Amino acid sequence: MTNNELTPPSGARQTTGLTLHPEVRPNTEPLSELVARAIAEDVGTGDITAEAVVPADARASARIIQKAPGVISGFGAAAETFEQVGADRFESLVGEGVWSDEIPRDIARVSGPARSILTGERTALNFLAHLSGIATLTTQFVEAARPGRAEILDTRKTTPGLRVLEKAAVAAGGGRNHRMGLHDAILIKENHSDLAGGVAEAVARAREAQPTIPIEVEVRDAEEVKAALDANADTILLDNMTIAGIRAAVAARDASDSDATLEASGGVSLQTVPEIASTGVDFISVGAITHSAPALDLSLLLE
Repeated sequence: MTNNELTPPSGARQTTGLTLHPEVRPNTEPLSELVARAIAEDVGTGDITAEAVVPADARASARIIQKAPGVISGFGAAAETFEQVGADRFESLVGEGVWSDEIPRDIARVSGPARSILTGERTALNFLAHLSGIATLTTQFVEAARPGRAEILDTRKTTPGLRVLEKAAVAAGGGRNHRMGLHDAILIKENHSDLAGGVAEAVARAREAQPTIPIEVEVRDAEEVKAALDANADTILLDNMTIAGIRAAVAARDASDSDATLEASGGVSLQTVPEIASTGVDFISVGAITHSAPALDLSLLLE
């Protein structure tokens, strides 16, 4: 069956291969390459089970089912997976980024050659389950931080090669993306400051080198908070400070002429984040939302 034999869902756009809903994804080359590597890792020289057992001309359709409460993210990677293995159509049935307790529920359908669906099943579900797990945990942190005004930030603690997808999942879960990498924002960590001769000197050097880029600097105590405020850092990262230390930093910022934003990090969990948020910090960065999120329970069933 070719693409022009399909009846596209309302609002769908045509691409080479699958018919996709417009909310699924743009067909970007980096995603294509990433998915191709994942498929190659799983399929290798071929799916010898499907080739041995499933008739070559067999066709099928399948449902992807969400079996645990949470937030869906990753339809783009799943769609790309099924396209590359030769399926005809992928259709998302729910929106990304919306929490649902109504389980089990169908979240997507895929149709085409039966061998293709079975070959792509695990890779597609790996992407969807992992990214949905990140979106789900992010939402839980966002909700837990509600007592304060703080936004939840991600970090660079991501799976190598999956950063773009994982940060998209954070956004789907209601979090805010921090820098993508070392190239697009300045974050002076304690090792940078130590090598530069202190917080103030590090901020001054960064400002001279990149005058148009906002500067964030990590601090460890009240003395460094004052140095960062005096140096006019744009954001001050309060690393592994006690609640009392964070409150003191907020008070120092509020009593100064600085309009710096404050970010808390270190020791952040679902249990500790409400109290951290109540201190008045602007941001709370959480590495766990990308490096420790459990996969959301999903499955694929043939119809």
